[in-house]
Amino acid sequence: MASRTSLNSWKELETHAKQIKDRHMRDLFAEDKQRFEHFSVKLNRFLIDYSKNLITQETMDKLLALAQETEVESWRDAMFSGDRINKTENRAVLHASLRNRSKTPVYLDGENVTEQVEQELTRMEAFVSQVRRGDWRGYTGKPIRDIVNLGVGGSNLGPQMVTEALKNLSDHSVRTHYVSNVDGTQIAEVLRPLNPETVLFIVSSKSFSTTETLTNAQTAMRWLVSAAFDDKAISKHFVAVTAKPDKAQEYGFHPDNIFRMWNWVGGRFSLWSAIGLPIALEFGFEKFIELLEGAHEMDKHFQSAPLDKNAPVLMALIAVWNTTFLGCQSHAILPYDQTLHMLAAYLQQAEMESNGKSVTWNGEAVTYPTVASIWGGLGINGQHAFYQYLHQSKNIVPADFIGSIESATPVKGHHETLMANFFAQTQALMCGVNEEQVRADLTVKGRQPGFIDQLAPHKVHSGNRPTNTILLKKLDSWTLGALIAMYEHKIFVQGILLQICSFDQWGVELGKGLAEKIQVELTEGQANVEHDSSTLHLMEYYKRNKQD
Repeated sequence: MASRTSLNSWKELETHAKQIKDRHMRDLFAEDKQRFEHFSVKLNRFLIDYSKNLITQETMDKLLALAQETEVESWRDAMFSGDRINKTENRAVLHASLRNRSKTPVYLDGENVTEQVEQELTRMEAFVSQVRRGDWRGYTGKPIRDIVNLGVGGSNLGPQMVTEALKNLSDHSVRTHYVSNVDGTQIAEVLRPLNPETVLFIVSSKSFSTTETLTNAQTAMRWLVSAAFDDKAISKHFVAVTAKPDKAQEYGFHPDNIFRMWNWVGGRFSLWSAIGLPIALEFGFEKFIELLEGAHEMDKHFQSAPLDKNAPVLMALIAVWNTTFLGCQSHAILPYDQTLHMLAAYLQQAEMESNGKSVTWNGEAVTYPTVASIWGGLGINGQHAFYQYLHQSKNIVPADFIGSIESATPVKGHHETLMANFFAQTQALMCGVNEEQVRADLTVKGRQPGFIDQLAPHKVHSGNRPTNTILLKKLDSWTLGALIAMYEHKIFVQGILLQICSFDQWGVELGKGLAEKIQVELTEGQANVEHDSSTLHLMEYYKRNKQD
């Protein structure tokens, strides 16, 4: 298979990037009064404006040619059809089937995946109803009041991000808590105020071998049994979500308490499955289904919209343009919505674990940047923290600004102040302010020439900083589902454009394997002399001082 760099569209983009890099977006807006109309897309319940990027129609034509030449549409169809596009693990990639509300059959190895998903959703619905009605009772007969999800990575970030985002929709019949860190501080803080009689634990692990999760599960079981004085209490307070039900049973879970996920679901794309049980328990199964329905609507858009109007495709093309061709090394996620305070962390895992790769599908070294480092945080907080870097650093950081027309929690006067900042920041990042403007402003304010000469260079903003603006009608379960699905498909398209496998994570596995060996050495014996001298001495220092 030919390298991406040999494609005509790729070569044309490389040449075009050199030609356009010295243009300024201010001029592009001045030249095209319909620029917003040309470079925005309106979807059901939200809008995406990508006009504040260093692009022209020629840029987009060349990027769309790259999408055609890399056969994005064929790869998309193969993914939805259940082809094993995860080549390194020989797996299908069917997380979209988890929210297939059209219930069209999808076959894998002769089995209808859609039927399997519907069966598990039915089990989830019954379980959620039992817990929320108070029919599922603990070892003393009291109903469940608190849910503690034990998981890490995709088994934690997705459900927790959604739970935080939809908090205003909760009826508080149960309260959901999350433990992901194997640092004992977190589980101790979560468990301390809870009543063992009314807590339900969800142990979420695709492989059911994740050390951090199982360590937390053992601690939770000891905590429960120390209160109940009966190992049998575990069956009333623990359920599991896994693709390895046999391992969960070996661990002591009753089959009725095990919910299924599948190997064709990557952990970072799994919140639509039983991994999303905490979401359904907190908000009710109906709200969970609304989340799936919003995502399904985005799936349909991704499958049917022409490439030049296809939101995930356009977002991926812009990302590849900014990172691979213009050389931007990081990308900020900036929600102007308190409910989305965990979105940056969620997308950090989703994108960087997916596309942070350095070899192609064929195992050959990649010779171009693949994915930017993803970071960010709440926009208003960021304005008083890291926005200085965004506005005036030598490094250009593209950003996604995400806001809502209607506040999830209306408080008079607040939302207008929030959104004024939202609109102002993308304008400021794009336009900037030159020295002539700075000098004129300082002169009007009566400043002396010497002071102006000294201060003016410090107040110059070059502008020309790329941003995408995503404007939601209102953040609710349906819209959140669509937004997350859009980013999922964006990540997939990026992988196709860059010729890398987005659905494995071998970089995660290396550290985990080493940690397992080192844990044995820390607890049972002397450190292996095959370690490098730094690691060896650090371990010896740790053990020596811990003994003291």
